[in-house]
Amino acid sequence: MATIIIDGREIRCRDGINVLQAALEAGFDVPHYCYHPGLSVVASCRLCLMEMKMPDPRTNEPQWSPRLVPSCQTPVRDGLEVRFDSEKVRANQRSVMEYYLVNHPLDCPVCDKAGECYLQDYSYRFGQAASRVVDPKHKNPKKDIGPRTLLYQDRCVLCSRCVRFTQEVSGTSELCLVDRGHRAEIDVFPGRPLDNPLQGNVVDICPVGSLLDKSFLFKQRVWYLRTAASICRGCSTGCAIRVDHHEDRVYRLRPRWNPGVNDWWICDRGRFGWDFIRAPDRIVSPQICRGGEAGRVDWSSLPTMIRLRIEQVVRRHGPTSVAAILSPEMACEEAWLLGTFLRGLAPGAPLARGPVFVEGQEERFPVGCAPGQERFIIRPEPHPNRRGVEAVIEGLGGESADLEEILGRAAGGAIRALWVVGGYPRPDWPDQALLAAAEKLELLVVQDMLPGALTRRAHILLPFCAWLEREGTFMNHAGLLQPFEQAVQPPEEALPDGQYLWALAGHAGLYRAARVREMMAAGLPGFDRPHVPPEEPEHAH
Repeated sequence: MATIIIDGREIRCRDGINVLQAALEAGFDVPHYCYHPGLSVVASCRLCLMEMKMPDPRTNEPQWSPRLVPSCQTPVRDGLEVRFDSEKVRANQRSVMEYYLVNHPLDCPVCDKAGECYLQDYSYRFGQAASRVVDPKHKNPKKDIGPRTLLYQDRCVLCSRCVRFTQEVSGTSELCLVDRGHRAEIDVFPGRPLDNPLQGNVVDICPVGSLLDKSFLFKQRVWYLRTAASICRGCSTGCAIRVDHHEDRVYRLRPRWNPGVNDWWICDRGRFGWDFIRAPDRIVSPQICRGGEAGRVDWSSLPTMIRLRIEQVVRRHGPTSVAAILSPEMACEEAWLLGTFLRGLAPGAPLARGPVFVEGQEERFPVGCAPGQERFIIRPEPHPNRRGVEAVIEGLGGESADLEEILGRAAGGAIRALWVVGGYPRPDWPDQALLAAAEKLELLVVQDMLPGALTRRAHILLPFCAWLEREGTFMNHAGLLQPFEQAVQPPEEALPDGQYLWALAGHAGLYRAARVREMMAAGLPGFDRPHVPPEEPEHAH
């Protein structure tokens, strides 16, 4: 590791990075627009300029260079000394910020980016209090550049992050810089709207209010939003995300830095594919079917009622007459609680993983990249926790079976009670084989989110909450176990799945995923040590 000196302070930094990245990781607030650690360096914004000691050409003694140099373009080397805290650097920051504001409209009160805009922040911290510009501002029209994105060119600082993203990460190259000088602006190529599966990331990396998400436009002020750390359920990659919410309503999902998994990005499937949690017909309360009619039941009486019904089936038909189908939409902790509960009543109960669907083909980015050169992968398996559910079933021991075998035994009468966990927000769930097997059962317990043919056949129906309304862990395609937080409360009378499964398993008090993982660790080593992505440097963006 190299040791450099920043403003008189010795800093040990990672090899191969630039001075700006080293300064950010050390906690220095260095203004920057064009630099992003996931993109190439262009050094165009000129905000991160610094003073640097260089050998005097006559004496070879280190002296402060007469010109400022871009810190984003200067690699660290042992013994390097730089400074940002100097009048020359501050004068440059004031001049550059004044230039950026020459034509910038004073529309912060109506800008979606207000409150998280680095033009606002840097103008306050590094700019000047008053503007010297008296001429009319140059105005550009707003542009509809894609089905999900708007471009307010007036606000653009020409950092080119969005252009480089479409060239280097998505590989689709829809965006470009057109014209030169004071007429330069961002635009799309004619006939090529911004419509690739990763396009939402350009809104995240825009440091000002130039690129805006249509689905979030004018919906909420960002200073009201609270953020929860979560994991995307769009596919088995397991991208780390931030859930921005207010008053138990989700407003947007954004990527969270997760090195080696999703880095700084997420796909549009994960970013926008959560609206099903607002479905008006969601199942929100437990129901019991009596005499052909379903009626609500109190949560407090549910554990006793379910235990009695399952015990009756075990007494009449034996411990192998009860089975469960565990959905890959469940958290690991929920699968373990349900499995241990059923095995406590019916030790021979077989457990099976629920159906796994496939959507399209695997997509690798940049588009057309060589094998091993991909920057992002969208996997065709649209479930967050297949590996986790399989690991739980294996860790619980006892009999496991595949789904077809369970359904065959149910249709043949060998299985008389079946617990089915759904939670699939898709029209092709459930299939006909499951519905046919359900007709033969004495007891069908269904956990699901949306009503359908299976829920109508259930003897006991329980609400399945969205992952944003629960806490737990998902295991991605590579076996990486990652925790996610509860962002919002479930609707109306619903309880998070972990809470009622915790009570059902005979535990008192409040469900906490971390406590369950400690209990799981006895049979599943490593479950008490999930992977938590590191925090980005405070002043990086």
